[in-house]
Amino acid sequence: MKWTWDSGLFRRVTGGLLLALAASAAHAGVVVVLNSGDASVSLIDQDARSEIRRYHVGKEPHHLMALPDGSALIVANAAGNDLMFLDPKTGEPLRRLASIPDPYQIGYSPDKNWFVVAGNRLNRIDVYSARGGELTLAKSLTAAKTPSHITFSADSKIAFVSLQDSDQIAAVRLSDQVLMWKMKVGAMPAGLWMTPGDKHLLVGLTGGDSVEVIDWRAQQSIKKIKTGKGAHNFRPLGDGRLLFVSNRVDNSVSVIDQLTLEKQYDISVPGGPDCMEVSADGKQLWVTQRWIKQVAVVDVPQRKIVHTVKVGRSPHGIFFSNSAAWK
Repeated sequence: MKWTWDSGLFRRVTGGLLLALAASAAHAGVVVVLNSGDASVSLIDQDARSEIRRYHVGKEPHHLMALPDGSALIVANAAGNDLMFLDPKTGEPLRRLASIPDPYQIGYSPDKNWFVVAGNRLNRIDVYSARGGELTLAKSLTAAKTPSHITFSADSKIAFVSLQDSDQIAAVRLSDQVLMWKMKVGAMPAGLWMTPGDKHLLVGLTGGDSVEVIDWRAQQSIKKIKTGKGAHNFRPLGDGRLLFVSNRVDNSVSVIDQLTLEKQYDISVPGGPDCMEVSADGKQLWVTQRWIKQVAVVDVPQRKIVHTVKVGRSPHGIFFSNSAAWK
């Protein structure tokens, strides 16, 4: 599978967009926000906390991630069946990779050898070999119902996928792309997170009010950490200990201690908080507010919103290059 260029895309984003992107490079950073309901990307000046530009990117962009080498930012267009690659510092479009069916959620294994796609709409998990930097489909696995989020074991042997509408999680052995097991968990499992040392797998229960703690080796539920209704997605602070959890229904973000597996406190974030990004110093948490076309900037020490930015419809994934480490 080879990169394919979309010349029409570049005609649509030339002119004023490229001038705006060049100007934005002088600032501390550009925040990239995916507006899944508008098929667009919002670019926000991180210092001024205002939208620089908005442009079409592809149908239903939900999630995004940087390439392992940091050279590009991947936007997964679920209904567009393609991946868009952006400059991670400016948000400028670089290239498009077509014929990637239903990339709702995406992830690279820690060893960079495997690329996994959760096909939310198609009820399947696609495992691609990523060796040599080129994606080659190794196997498609039927995975009813509604594959949602992905995480990996540190040794890159297993990919874990939440099956949101079956109330299960699945484990896929990457070496031969075998579905090893499925396990029943709480209602509507979504976000997944592996605690330090691969000790526990955490599952955000969007149909409940908790994060479920799993001993994944024994396939046993250990406990549920009550956070808030609609517990959905995770973002670590970057200190190896504290973890943010967005509660979409409860309109809050909870902070969990990964070592004690206890909730520390909550921060009020209205409008369906979803995906999150953290500043390099750990003092700012940026949160997409899914239902009100906004992004909230939270002062973490003060535990309150200090600014909001208007964006497009149904903002979902968010990224900026000068962020705290994912650990």
